[in-house]
Amino acid sequence: MSRSQLVAEHLPLLRRYARALTGNQASGDAYVGAMLEALLQDPALLDERHGPRAGLFRLFAQIWNSVALNDDSEVRSLPMPSERRLSAITPLPRQAFLLLSLEGFSEEEVAFVLHTDVGEIRQLADTAGREMAEEIATDVLIIEDETFIAMDLESLVKNLGHNVIGVARTHADAIALARTKKPGLILADIQLADGSSGLDAVNELLKTFEVPVVFITAYPERFLTGERPEPAFLISKPFQPAMVSAVASQALFFQRNSRNRTPNAAAS
Repeated sequence: MSRSQLVAEHLPLLRRYARALTGNQASGDAYVGAMLEALLQDPALLDERHGPRAGLFRLFAQIWNSVALNDDSEVRSLPMPSERRLSAITPLPRQAFLLLSLEGFSEEEVAFVLHTDVGEIRQLADTAGREMAEEIATDVLIIEDETFIAMDLESLVKNLGHNVIGVARTHADAIALARTKKPGLILADIQLADGSSGLDAVNELLKTFEVPVVFITAYPERFLTGERPEPAFLISKPFQPAMVSAVASQALFFQRNSRNRTPNAAAS
């Protein structure tokens, strides 16, 4: 397999990670694009000691961490929203947490990606876990037509301290539940068994009120192309509890900070 084929194979999951890290498709994809430009200019930047995927994530981390948090001129060179400068949960712990929980890297691989050691990775992940645990519990709507998956998600969400306001199995059910109970978070399967779409239901709901959404799909590569508007927070089936916890926490994290910034934005 050629170098370009190896890179292309791992780009969808790198986009997923970048979007979860930044809280925004445009932001995440822009950082991935910057990494690809750097790699095209100097292919030797790809360190494959732990395999090509870890090497790509390592190079991405170098790009992400090289943009100084307070260097507005450098930040403005990429189409990044203000989420990049959030400090409520520090960037390095969040990176370690997502690399372990969302991407399934080993502690040794994460240490390689972030240019540190295993001991530091454990401390970083613990820090992120504690900070994310401080998220305010919210009401969750689950859009999922498969009974056992819906039951697993409901149990997991409750164990995370949230309240499940209902499980919708069709587009119509989702609209009805959301409009009457106003969830604080939605977990949505993209393709429902009756032929309706969780994605369509969410897009309809987002026209009337703002809510963070985590999409769940058996075919994540279809929604990680970077070629059109796509979900910022995406989980692939079959999923691990730690993955759901990590991505849901990220979605709530960015929603909370967006609300916290609103008064200041209005004042300015």
